[in-house]
Amino acid sequence: MTTLADVATKVRSKNAGPFWLTFDIFCATPEDFARVCAGLPNDRVATALSVTPDLLKRFEIADLNVLKFSLPRPQIQGTRHDTDMHGDSYANILAEMSVRPKRRR
Repeated sequence: MTTLADVATKVRSKNAGPFWLTFDIFCATPEDFARVCAGLPNDRVATALSVTPDLLKRFEIADLNVLKFSLPRPQIQGTRHDTDMHGDSYANILAEMSVRPKRRR
């Protein structure tokens, strides 16, 4: 199984204010970027992050080979139920997701 961490150069998550999280997936080449975009449809990402697909915002930035997702935080930052103040541990969820293997020619 090929994971996102195997294909992407970097996968990170962080706060986008106290109410939102953002995920950045950096790819080294346009081919890797296309593979990641095709391999991570919104419904799979939403399921992995436990949100409904309509809450997930997707940004494909081809000029930078970056795929970005934003979604509401499961808990408002700093509340007693918030287990990740900075939002950085959520990246591991995406990094472990499977991505379709590269097609052989």
